[in-house]
Amino acid sequence: MLEASAKILIDKLGLQPHPEGGFFRETYRSDEMIKAQELLPKFTGSRNYSTAIYFLLTADTFSAFHRIVQDEIWHFYQGEPLIIHEIGPDGDYSRARLGSSSENGEVFQHVVKGGNYFAVEVASSLGFSLAGCTVAPGFDFADFEMPDRKTLAARFPQHSELIKQLTRN
Repeated sequence: MLEASAKILIDKLGLQPHPEGGFFRETYRSDEMIKAQELLPKFTGSRNYSTAIYFLLTADTFSAFHRIVQDEIWHFYQGEPLIIHEIGPDGDYSRARLGSSSENGEVFQHVVKGGNYFAVEVASSLGFSLAGCTVAPGFDFADFEMPDRKTLAARFPQHSELIKQLTRN
């Protein structure tokens, strides 16, 4: 069940459901473009210089494991802390706690390196979290990959329990 204060923010900010889970709205897309021939070959076309979104997660959902080509900077705004789980291409696992309590090891910003698989969840069993994400070069769904549970667990069997918890299929 969606908490009342989360519902108010979703309505006030005009957030929509995101394919990976949670709610989002793009708040910025630069007017300027980087031409495809000026980007690394991992990009399939031209990209805006940068993009930014609001992203809201509730305690009863999560952002499923996915990855994008470029780095993504997460910014904490309000609510409960978030846990960002990352699996690098070599299988190394790391996690960051995004929030406002530095004495509890939380950070206001965290960079997910391009190419890392990552999933995000609210750290507590109650409440919600409002964050922002900035991507440069700008986000394009052509750069987005959300593998199914079986594929990801086969690639990283040492993390199969976490993958099972933070994927939907």
